[in-house]
Amino acid sequence: MNKRELIEDVALRADMTKVTARIAVDALLDAIATSLAEGKKISLVGFGHFMPALREARMGRNPQTGAPLQIKAATQVKFKPGKGLKGVVQEGETKDKAHKPRK
Repeated sequence: MNKRELIEDVALRADMTKVTARIAVDALLDAIATSLAEGKKISLVGFGHFMPALREARMGRNPQTGAPLQIKAATQVKFKPGKGLKGVVQEGETKDKAHKPRK
């Protein structure tokens, strides 16, 4: 699923226009990204936790030449799925099995 498909799915599930759904999805993604950039952990009960994590500097190798090189420290995003999300993925079903048709 790409972003366009996500927006269409949100619009269908929430019975809203695609324009409104796009605004909501963009706002959610922006809020998550901004919070992570500020070093904050985001906890969505039942879904999971997003958290910034520091990856230490380390030595690596150039795959083409085999020469050693220093890889800089970097902040990455980690995600730990919640119990609800794990259950949905394992079962392959959601609580809302059928989409409601738009009027």
